Amino acid sequence: MSAPNRPSSGLAPSTARGRRTRAALIEASRDLFEERGFRETRIADIAERAKLAYGTFYHYFESKEVVLNELFTSVAGEMFNASQLRDSANGDAVAKIDAVNRQYFAVAERNAWLIAVIDEVAVRDDSFRQLKLQLRDLFLRRNEANIKKLQESGAVEATVNAKIAAAALGGMVEHFTQMWFIHGVTFDREDAIHTLTFLWAQALGIAVHDNSMNFLP
Repeated sequence: MSAPNRPSSGLAPSTARGRRTRAALIEASRDLFEERGFRETRIADIAERAKLAYGTFYHYFESKEVVLNELFTSVAGEMFNASQLRDSANGDAVAKIDAVNRQYFAVAERNAWLIAVIDEVAVRDDSFRQLKLQLRDLFLRRNEANIKKLQESGAVEATVNAKIAAAALGGMVEHFTQMWFIHGVTFDREDAIHTLTFLWAQALGIAVHDNSMNFLP
């Protein structure tokens, strides 16, 4: 896959002080993006929040788009790792799906507002839209690979289209967590993860023998 079309990276500082300053700018940017939105945040606001001079920002970053790009790439890496199917739970397919859903929930909760900011920008900015789609494709490929592993183990029927299933089921969990962590549509956390895992398993044709759905480790 070709490299995403995205803004250039910020300058990497060579000193500990420089790294701290750069990190402060990133932290201040994230806080303000989440509080005010990307377009309403000015570079002057970022410098003020970080307690730095205005010109310091440009020593490390060309623009606030570069900062958002870095934040986005970091979050995408977290989401990608959270979708990894762990070799645990004694090989039980349902327990593995449960573990992935729990990992994803934790990452989505930490990053929900930043993801909303990225979605806001991606609607109007083609470079961020392409970046979002390419990084989302990495996430979906991981889900697809997970389903294929379950097919190879015999837990999921070989006739299931792994690519489509990954997109549909991943989208279900993605939308569910956005409604929860951004819009406040909440449920009991254990019941929610429990039910999402059950829906994943049922959609893939994995037998869940306990009718009470009490199958989680």
